[in-house]
Amino acid sequence: MKATAKAHTNIALIKYWGKRNEAIILPTNNSLSLTLDGYYTTTTVEFDESLSQDQFILDEQIASGEQYNRVTAFLDIIRQMAGKQLFANVTSVNEVPTAAGFASSASGFAALAAAGSKAIGLHLSEKELSRLTRRGSGSACRSIYGGFAEWEMGMREDGEDSYAIPIAPANYWDIRVAAVVLSATKKSVSSRAGMRRTVETSPFFQGWLDSISYDLAEIKQGIKARDFQQVGEIAEANCMKMHATTLGAKPPFTYWHDTTLVVMQKVWEMRSQGIPVYFTIDAGPNVKVLYLPEHEAYIEQTLGELQGVTDIRLSKPGQGITYI
Repeated sequence: MKATAKAHTNIALIKYWGKRNEAIILPTNNSLSLTLDGYYTTTTVEFDESLSQDQFILDEQIASGEQYNRVTAFLDIIRQMAGKQLFANVTSVNEVPTAAGFASSASGFAALAAAGSKAIGLHLSEKELSRLTRRGSGSACRSIYGGFAEWEMGMREDGEDSYAIPIAPANYWDIRVAAVVLSATKKSVSSRAGMRRTVETSPFFQGWLDSISYDLAEIKQGIKARDFQQVGEIAEANCMKMHATTLGAKPPFTYWHDTTLVVMQKVWEMRSQGIPVYFTIDAGPNVKVLYLPEHEAYIEQTLGELQGVTDIRLSKPGQGITYI
């Protein structure tokens, strides 16, 4: 009873920011993402009758504390679905900086859901797998699919209608993303804590929610037409609105560093010079820069010369779940 799965991280172009139910992870709004080939997690799950508890090894280190607890709690959901009380050896290699705004939990839980469900004998459709994956990490439900995917918030309180759907496959449009690494250190306010504080205290949060339906309609129109300017403008504006909600929280907080602003300003400068380039930022200091292939060399060189930039990793649209 063993399986290995690989999942890529995704970058939200329309952000998921806020939960209406924390226990089963139901969002306050739909979101839309692009799966990336540059960051991924490979996970092996083996259920073993001889084990008396789960074992979890992450990047060759025995995991403990919150990391371990989240994995075992998620395996409990898989065990309940399968009607089997077996413990598992879980080995995961994470090619994503953890807790630094690169959605390591998305690829991590997508790979765990795929490997775990297959290893225990569940035969899930992509929709069922996305719905299961959501229970581990909300954004992970979008990593089931390659290319562009939309996470539908759903209306039911049991979460049965909250899962991701594919919008366009990885080979639909060669849009590129440069992940500009400024800091690989763990952020001081986790995404979960930041969402909760924003939902509960920020006067800007309702304005954020009211803007989502327009942003979604516009960006999906842009994707359908392969209109890079429209997609870039909506993604960048949506990102800025999300981060504005954190500044209105009590107490206020931000995920940005000083170099985050330097990169943002450089993107605006390049755009003023006629280069189509846009940015988006998740819950962390690092910046993801959207561009087209013909500008890749110039953008990589320009951003790499900025003081405080430690690495740049270039990505194309990535594939969905694969089994090894």
